[in-house]
Amino acid sequence: MRFKKNKDMIQLSNIKKVFCSEEIETWALREVNLEVKQGEFVAIMGPSGCGKSTLLNILGLLDNPTDGTFILNNRDVTTLSENERTDIRKGLIGFVFQSFNLIDDLNVFENIELPLLYMDITNKERKLRVEALMDKMQMSHRRRHFPNQLSGGQQQRVAIARAIITNPEIILADEPTGNLDSKNSNEVMNILQGLHQQGTTIIMVTHSQHDASYADRIINLYDGQVMDQVEL
Repeated sequence: MRFKKNKDMIQLSNIKKVFCSEEIETWALREVNLEVKQGEFVAIMGPSGCGKSTLLNILGLLDNPTDGTFILNNRDVTTLSENERTDIRKGLIGFVFQSFNLIDDLNVFENIELPLLYMDITNKERKLRVEALMDKMQMSHRRRHFPNQLSGGQQQRVAIARAIITNPEIILADEPTGNLDSKNSNEVMNILQGLHQQGTTIIMVTHSQHDASYADRIINLYDGQVMDQVEL
């Protein structure tokens, strides 16, 4: 059963992003208007260079837009400082990347635990939360293994566990199955679908029509603009 959608979690109005190099301006986003409801699963598709990752960076408060308005959870976050953006991201947004972005010198337990080290919780609670999530992700038997000792699918499960260990309201996923075979891709998408059914808002950039079929809505970008939206 789909999670019943409530308030607007995200509202983008006329968002623009321009990158300047010497005297050259490159328009990555042009007047993007977008609303995402709480608990919605949205897939963003489009050709390489169309602005998908730039849009995801803005949604994840990794960057500010050049112009326009960004309302997140009823708060205007358009022009926040880096420190302000970092404070909001904690506990609100989890990130999943194509390249996994695990820390090579940390084992499975330590990689998953990492976000909790920046929160005011006890060592005992951290251990309990990590243990429970490793069990859910079927990674308990790999707890002391390092990333280079894991398969691609196992690395992505660890990356997802690290992203959701703080119970974020929003998951942003950038090509989460891009480095995986079909079996592991399906496993990762089933995990994301499960999170969505529990009420997590998910925004995913993908080139895969199959992966996009898990979403409630597909947004097609071209040349930095929203060309159309398809309800599934």
